[in-house]
Amino acid sequence: MASPSIALWVAIAGAVALLSAYTMGAFSSKNHMPVDGKTVLITGASEGMGRSAARQLAAKGANVVIVSRNVSRLEESLAEIKAAARNPQTQRFHYISADVSKPDYARSLIAEAIAWNNNQALDIVWCVAGKSTPDFWVEAPLSLTRDQMDINFWGSAEMAHAIIREWCAPPAPVLPEPKHLIFTSSVLAFYPIVGYGPYSPAKAALRALADTLVQELEMYPQKVKIHVVYPGSIQSPGFDRENKTKPKITQILEEGDPVQSPDAVAASAINGLEKGQYFITVAFLGHVLRWSALGGSPRNNWFVDTIMCWILQFAWMFALPDMFGKIRKFAKENGHPVNYRKKGNNE
Repeated sequence: MASPSIALWVAIAGAVALLSAYTMGAFSSKNHMPVDGKTVLITGASEGMGRSAARQLAAKGANVVIVSRNVSRLEESLAEIKAAARNPQTQRFHYISADVSKPDYARSLIAEAIAWNNNQALDIVWCVAGKSTPDFWVEAPLSLTRDQMDINFWGSAEMAHAIIREWCAPPAPVLPEPKHLIFTSSVLAFYPIVGYGPYSPAKAALRALADTLVQELEMYPQKVKIHVVYPGSIQSPGFDRENKTKPKITQILEEGDPVQSPDAVAASAINGLEKGQYFITVAFLGHVLRWSALGGSPRNNWFVDTIMCWILQFAWMFALPDMFGKIRKFAKENGHPVNYRKKGNNE
């Protein structure tokens, strides 16, 4: 028979587990982002996570507008999305070819999408378009960082500027259900690692922009919800391209990290959106990094997030020395980074 002290601790642990499950929404069936009959625009939807998200939202009844540069891949993606439609007789689908890295692309894109949507406002905009070309920030030309900032930050920032102006203009209606703007960042925005110098700053900037917009949107009568999805590695054509330039030390530091399928990432992201989460991580490592780096960002759940933030400060006492130890060991064995390409360490 268990002693009273053990029984007490078991009871406390059970109560904490139940409270955690309750506060994380385990017993709530409310959908904070229903899409049946709504119109969703998704950038970067011709492949990878964006394509999977578009298909899964179509299966939930959404009308979907997909955006990318490559028309042939857009046509393939659109056919796949149509085939997944929940209500094929009533749902509508459309694609628009656009380069989100180009200045001032968003206003005309939104105007075209609204015109196609029978001159009705879009309900959800999800910015997925992006790319990663890993390299050492100091050794790579600045043009590489500027290129990735253009697509990974400005591509989403311009869309945000244009669509929020549309949704929150003085004559725009004040509706009971909110509009949703979704950014796609990366777990590297929580903790960047060597080799992603040209990429991580853009994804971190998206987090800062989202935190600012969450506050700023409180000033408008119209309801707009901001969300940020933080995926890790996704097995996709973009990931295959990324690995072509990824430094060897980056591969070493990423050993053991999970590589998720686009379908799994999209499903987890949509699940978080339906729960009404602000920061959405899609795997255990992502949850850990989010808890470690919340700072002054809004919480998904005040109880769980606060407890995990406390716990993980102790975990970093062991994780950080291990990470930096691997970096220093690699540097000692391989010399100055300028020589890495000559040695084939980026291959």
